[in-house]
Amino acid sequence: MSDVTTLLDRWNAGDEDALKELIGVVHGELRILAAGQLRRERPGHTLQPTALVHEAYLRLAGLREMPVTSRRHFYGVAAEAMRRILVDYARQRTAEKRGGGDVVHVPLETALNLPLDVRVDFVRVDEALGSLRALAPEKARVVELRYFGGLSIDETAEAMELSPATVKRYWTFARAWLYRELGGE
Repeated sequence: MSDVTTLLDRWNAGDEDALKELIGVVHGELRILAAGQLRRERPGHTLQPTALVHEAYLRLAGLREMPVTSRRHFYGVAAEAMRRILVDYARQRTAEKRGGGDVVHVPLETALNLPLDVRVDFVRVDEALGSLRALAPEKARVVELRYFGGLSIDETAEAMELSPATVKRYWTFARAWLYRELGGE
């Protein structure tokens, strides 16, 4: 058994110190995961990868209703925690903008010449993913593991105990469904 598996077993058994040790062991990998998620965020986002990992740790520390059974499962749970943190930040920012204090008026000619920002709107993605989860929970889980968790088709198949062909079908369906839901044709 690897160090990670041993620490997960201890954490699942109720050892609070095991999570601290686990984060110490996997901190570098979690920072890479966090950096990947932040690359999809808007420019000028105030969270840094280390801060996102620390916020995810605080959320994971309160997680007791679901045992984390493997290294891949842990990374999936950590990625989901990070995604929810980014959604919460996006919602908070949207709420702050409702006052209009940081709205800047730009002439139409200038706006047409600005580069298109194709960064992810995490609030809309979260809402669309929630709708997909209600319709097809396994397909939504594939999106969480592949897109937010950074797992490959094979790793997702292993984590979900499905065949790689099934994961590919679910991934194809979910991407098309989300594209349509988020305003694509």
